[in-house]
Amino acid sequence: MDFVEQLKSSVDIVQVVGERVRLRKSGAARYTGLCPFHSEKTPSFTVHAGHQFYKCFGCGAAGDVIKFIEQIEGISFYEALKLLAERHGIPMPKRAGYADPDTRQRAILFQMHETAAQAFRDHLRGPAGAEARAYLERRGVAPEVVERFGLGYADRGGRWLLRLFEQQNIPPGELEASGLVGRRQDGSFYDRFRNRLIFPIHSETGKVIGFGGRALTPADEPKYLNSPETPIYKKSYVLYNLHRAKEGIRKRDRVVLVEGYMDVIGVSAAGVEEVVASCGTSLTSQQVQLLRRHSGKIVVNFDPDTAGANAAERSINVLLEESMHVRILQLDGGLDPDEYCREHGAEAYRVRLDNAQGYFFWLADRARARFGMRNTEEKVAGLQFLLPAVQRIGDKLERVAVANEIAGYLGVESSLVLEYFRKAAAERRDTPSPPPKDPTRPAEKILLNLLLASTPAREQLVRELKSLAGVGQFATRRAFEVIFALEDAGDRVSFDTVHARLEENDRELLAAAVMTGEADESAYTLEQGEECLRTLQRAESKARVASLKARVRECERAGDLPGALQVMEELQRLERTKL
Repeated sequence: MDFVEQLKSSVDIVQVVGERVRLRKSGAARYTGLCPFHSEKTPSFTVHAGHQFYKCFGCGAAGDVIKFIEQIEGISFYEALKLLAERHGIPMPKRAGYADPDTRQRAILFQMHETAAQAFRDHLRGPAGAEARAYLERRGVAPEVVERFGLGYADRGGRWLLRLFEQQNIPPGELEASGLVGRRQDGSFYDRFRNRLIFPIHSETGKVIGFGGRALTPADEPKYLNSPETPIYKKSYVLYNLHRAKEGIRKRDRVVLVEGYMDVIGVSAAGVEEVVASCGTSLTSQQVQLLRRHSGKIVVNFDPDTAGANAAERSINVLLEESMHVRILQLDGGLDPDEYCREHGAEAYRVRLDNAQGYFFWLADRARARFGMRNTEEKVAGLQFLLPAVQRIGDKLERVAVANEIAGYLGVESSLVLEYFRKAAAERRDTPSPPPKDPTRPAEKILLNLLLASTPAREQLVRELKSLAGVGQFATRRAFEVIFALEDAGDRVSFDTVHARLEENDRELLAAAVMTGEADESAYTLEQGEECLRTLQRAESKARVASLKARVRECERAGDLPGALQVMEELQRLERTKL
């Protein structure tokens, strides 16, 4: 067994996918969830534990556990292999080099970020980090929290990190590509982060891919400086702290979304593990899709100032577009989440989270404050302000219920609600993806699942199935042909070996036959397979009898008596021996 096969046989695809997608069991060996590779409202993504394979019947994404890591992380085959091996403690065989220049560059950038993260941590602990440590102490960040989040300090000097990279012989191209080093007009390099408290930013798998730096003196602008986009860091696809929070998100079945790094740290220190923040950008649909893999519920707790309220308003629309169930937490006294936890305690904050109101009440308060809602004109303006958020609700019944609740909360006349909300809800057309069609016959499906899953079934059934012309009428006939060929050659028969040898359309048919429907292959028995075989044989025998009878009639019409007698003898032999 080569290393790739060894790795695939040692790693459970359900566990690996389940760390990134919220899966629900839908059969003895099947799990379903929302596809991580495209936006969808109804789950069409299936993982099969028995075949160690995934398939999305919406966008077509499919493959084994290595392919999944390639697709979800946007990395090369070798990088995916390495990531899985390291994560599961499987030693990799030595390899002379990386597969391609992009893979080699990404490996260098990952290493540079690990080096920088360690250097920043060391500087925070050393004499140069006194000011940054004092700031963290004033903000109530305990030393163990500093360690947990890997906080660091970028020295005032403009070339100390650059010198460290030069000592490691990092090529100039990678220096600039890393985002850790900038280039002046004269071509010289300098450290991007200087005299700043450093927050490492991680990928969902926990690799350091960027940094956020907070200025420690008012003269340093901007207040927060973030890594630029690089080959390993795409801001709109990253959420701060998601790699730590995802387990808590699943456990509590909710996300807490805050604005900044310090809010995440303060809320997490208060025992709320499910907290994340965007990395210096407005919330994007890609970030929401990351969250929806783990939970469809979210509490938005942005800062209470005007900028925070406006950001929350924008985020609601993005969240509703992705069918998230949204609540809003607005804290007292103009406090941000970190300040509230420090002033009122962790338990008080958790109580407020649990009692956060539905987003529509928060929006209605915004409408009432903005438009007054004293006369018909102002009420119409308020309802028009609220209408887009209501229209973005995916479920029709929920849209109507929310519209009625807002109307009651604002004291708006029912005629206005009917005009601005009910009509919009009724006119909206939901177009869920139709369920995938399954063209396979029941007997065909049973036989195919048995042959893929059971060596005794192949030993018992393949020889006779190969002689049946009826197999050639199956929708999945080419999958059967591959199974027969693999069996003849003495090669391994499995879902992935058959799948790899088919054209795209036949792959779709194979996946539909094996990964959809009411039953798993474990529900099928050899006795069922033998009954299917007998059914096919009887059908073939009947077809043969009908064909011979037709030939007898043809001979009789042609006056060919000897020919008719010969065919009748064959027909009698067949009828004596048929099942």
